[in-house]
Amino acid sequence: MHIQNYALISHLDMDFEDGFSVMTGETGAGKSIILGALALVLGARADSKSITDGEDKCIIEATFDDTIIRRELYANGKSRSFVDDSVVTLQELKALATRLIDIHSQHANLLIENADFQLEVVDAVAQNDTLLQDYQTQYERYTAAVEALQHLQALAKKSRQDADYIQYRYQLLSEADLQSGEMEELETEQYRLSHAEEIRMALLTTVEALSGEQGSAIEALRACRLEEAAAELQERIDSARIELQDIAQEAERMMNHIEMDPQRLAWIEERLDTLKGLMHKFSAERIDELIAMRDELAEQVNRLDSFDFDIEEAQKEVETEKKALTRCAVALTKSRKTVLPLICERLVDGLTRLGVAHAKVQIPVTATEDFTPKGCDEVQILFAANLNQSLRAVSEVASGGEISRLMLCVKALIASTRGLPTIIFDEIDTGVSGDIATQMAAIMREMATHRQIITITHLPQIAAQGTHHFKVYKADTATRTETHIALLNKDERITEIATMLSGKNATEASLKTAKELLCCH
Repeated sequence: MHIQNYALISHLDMDFEDGFSVMTGETGAGKSIILGALALVLGARADSKSITDGEDKCIIEATFDDTIIRRELYANGKSRSFVDDSVVTLQELKALATRLIDIHSQHANLLIENADFQLEVVDAVAQNDTLLQDYQTQYERYTAAVEALQHLQALAKKSRQDADYIQYRYQLLSEADLQSGEMEELETEQYRLSHAEEIRMALLTTVEALSGEQGSAIEALRACRLEEAAAELQERIDSARIELQDIAQEAERMMNHIEMDPQRLAWIEERLDTLKGLMHKFSAERIDELIAMRDELAEQVNRLDSFDFDIEEAQKEVETEKKALTRCAVALTKSRKTVLPLICERLVDGLTRLGVAHAKVQIPVTATEDFTPKGCDEVQILFAANLNQSLRAVSEVASGGEISRLMLCVKALIASTRGLPTIIFDEIDTGVSGDIATQMAAIMREMATHRQIITITHLPQIAAQGTHHFKVYKADTATRTETHIALLNKDERITEIATMLSGKNATEASLKTAKELLCCH
């Protein structure tokens, strides 16, 4: 692991070995800083305040066998994540991290009281990954079918409530027999009919001016003869005369066809009033908008008749998906119940080994009222530590030390069924001491046979059983205080463990005890 410019760490390189490693150091030395950096590289929320004062960015890199994960955090709050030098999203980084490492923080002991975590423990031991995936896929199909049915039912209810209003609006528009472009045509005809006499007189004036008997434009052009003087100009004069003759004839035809039709004008004005009234009522600016509204209302009217059929089909779909989901849930429940005796037995064995001589554990399963994203089961670990004690929820009867021991047993049980490469325990030994601490260390050492175990501890009994011992400490430079980590040799381990036994200054007795603890392992 490489850390640069993170909190009190300007530059730090650590290489953790296989097996069981312990990490010790005084309170405030920086153990939590190292864990924070590791959490960051595994996808935890980034905070630019974590960057060392005066620096622009921090870099944290962790190498798991042949996989390199890097996180870069910048002072502006942005961050980037890489896996083997390829940029990845934070979600992808977190998904990868869950397959590489489990960090058990000081507060994680509280998880033992959480119903979801207890169910996850059962699924982990039962190796229910495939069953859970099948169930969750079917759960999504079922919930989608339920949502589709509910949407249809809500739409049908609203449509039925609005049915009379929808029908009324549709009837208004349907009976109006709307035609695209109709209003423009009617307005043109209205103008022609309402101004018929004026138009006729204007056309008559035009005809007289162009082809009348006295001083008409056509006769004047016919008198212009310029063939020899200006042949090209003569062609233009002849062309203009022909065009004017055509205009005069067309104007005369139009004049002869203009009629006064008061009835037609009255109908047009009534029709325009109807169209404008509809446009105002429906807040439309054009006839085409009214036509679109009419067609949409027609669909709603037709849909009213089809809702019952659509709802019936949607209900059938829900029942089909529910049956499939029930089969998945039953398989999941069966698998969970199968491993419960084993879990209880293993937890009791582990607790007995850790000094809880009369430990009792039961894990009843109760059915949920409805399907949940994790099945139809609720489990609760019931615990008793004494002969005269009834089984009750862990949070009600277990002491802090008993919770720590129970949590270690749970982690050991999960680790035995899942191939997680690395587990880090951050002071899981809270509330224990003496021989119990020695037994906790022995369990972690056994877990380390098949995976990498790293534990942060303040107990010499646990520190002594590590195959590798790291010390975290702070040192001052000319400008600031920095956190460092060092792999201790045998003599340094004796001194560190003696200090953990007797305080800052190791005594002869504590040094002797430290040697004895180390020799035993």
